[in-house]
Amino acid sequence: MLGIITFIIIFGILVIVHEFGHFYFAKKSGILVREFAIGMGPKIFSHVDREGTLYTLRILPLGGYVRMAGWGDDKTEIKTGTPASLTLNEQGLVKRINLSQSKLDPTSLPMNVTAYDLEDQLRITGLVLDDIKTYAVDHNATIVEEDGTEIRIAPLDVQYQNASVGGRLITNFAGPMNNFILGIVVFVILVFMQGGMADFSSNHVRVQENGVAAKAGIRNGDQILKINQYRIANWRDLTQAVDQSTRQLPPSKTIAVTYKSGKAVKTVDLKPEKRGRHYVLGVQVTLKTSLKDKILGGFELAWTGAFTILNALKGLIVAFSLNKLGGPVAMYQMSNQAAQNGLESVLQLMAMLSINLGIFNLIPIPALDGGKILMNLIEAIRRKPLKRETETYITLAGVAVMVVLMIAVTWNDIMRAFF
Repeated sequence: MLGIITFIIIFGILVIVHEFGHFYFAKKSGILVREFAIGMGPKIFSHVDREGTLYTLRILPLGGYVRMAGWGDDKTEIKTGTPASLTLNEQGLVKRINLSQSKLDPTSLPMNVTAYDLEDQLRITGLVLDDIKTYAVDHNATIVEEDGTEIRIAPLDVQYQNASVGGRLITNFAGPMNNFILGIVVFVILVFMQGGMADFSSNHVRVQENGVAAKAGIRNGDQILKINQYRIANWRDLTQAVDQSTRQLPPSKTIAVTYKSGKAVKTVDLKPEKRGRHYVLGVQVTLKTSLKDKILGGFELAWTGAFTILNALKGLIVAFSLNKLGGPVAMYQMSNQAAQNGLESVLQLMAMLSINLGIFNLIPIPALDGGKILMNLIEAIRRKPLKRETETYITLAGVAVMVVLMIAVTWNDIMRAFF
């Protein structure tokens, strides 16, 4: 149960933060955001702001989504003959079109819709008391969809396609950007929780309580100068020296450790403790604990994590294998393992997954943000947009590729986990 809760929290935060990036910059770019949803499935709470954006909380706690006018398949289709009820304002313009059997307005006008244009001419035509009538629709009118969701209509001037190229570009990039920011913030929090950033450039050490080094008199902040004949200048030197000095080490033998404590230089003979295949001295890398070092440490961890992911992506391109990919099943397994290891492991997993999601979404596949950004750049170079039909076909092709890949990855995860 703990693993499931951890998975839901991590996945939900990553997706909501990603979608909030699209949401915020879409509004700033003049694009109508019709709905910002937290969760999926039937809604359990909704609120409409002054700009007509519907905020919903939905029953399944799995991420969320943003509905932008004219983005993707965000369209409201009204079939010929569909019964609707129209609410008119004082000027005689339609301010509300109700296609559902809920949220009924007793003053509304019943109609069977025969034609409509809610993007350009803003008109709706239908059969009213055996007469065909046409009504003008207000620019800010709402439409109640068949499931009861009430959202703004989407005239052309507030659609995604009619925003500036720069506005669309930042709107598409904002999702991955938010994931990068989240990854950095979580890594910074993690460094603060750990008390500081590991200083691998130093030969100062932290001593584990009741460890071999502590029992020999080595204290926190002491410098390891030599291990046997190997000189130590940093943490890498120390780990390599321990490895070299303990190869084929007989059980009764010790190694000589020279260290500096204050101004005194001392040498002690230690019998390393074997853990698994390796020997340890009971020391850890020292920490940089200033405020600046902690904040920069979070950025450094994020930078290192990003390059780890990019190298993995490079390896995937060079030698593709489904075993190098992970879907929801693999993410659940990682979340479950992290939950067992404690809060720090959960935060580290969240930070890495957030950066991974940001990088993955920048891959120039049409269904992803990277594909949309590529089309924005092509439009900027050509100085004219791609045909809407062309862009739709390209996007559908990308969606098909992603669906097939996701099914294959999920199936492979299931086979690896249970068979």
